[in-house]
Amino acid sequence: MWILYALGAAITAALMTIVGKIGLKGIDPTFATGVRSIVMCVFMVLVVLLSGKIKHISSLDKNALIAIVISAVFGALSWLFYFLALRDGSANKVAAIDRTSIVFIILLSIFFLAEKLTIKTAIGGILIALGAIAIAL
Repeated sequence: MWILYALGAAITAALMTIVGKIGLKGIDPTFATGVRSIVMCVFMVLVVLLSGKIKHISSLDKNALIAIVISAVFGALSWLFYFLALRDGSANKVAAIDRTSIVFIILLSIFFLAEKLTIKTAIGGILIALGAIAIAL
């Protein structure tokens, strides 16, 4: 099932890039990111409420909350940088460079999550980086 969710994330991220680029015409990227964040917040609150997931709030411990807050700050910075880049760059080049986050995730997961680096993952990461460079140049 995770593969379907991952494909859904990829497809909706692609749609977000195209519609986001269209929406940036004549709009400040920081302001646009703020509006987008408000809409996403309202949407996600509705998803949590309507799906009954609000009951999980009692199981949220301090460490999980801290990690979620830090993750949210990094996510907000990611969106801000992405839309600043999208304002001036072509959608395919910006998206290609953004996807090099996979390379950083591979490296950071080794140090922070104690994940093992396999030959397959290393080769895949190198190919992703080379593909992003080829598209961006």
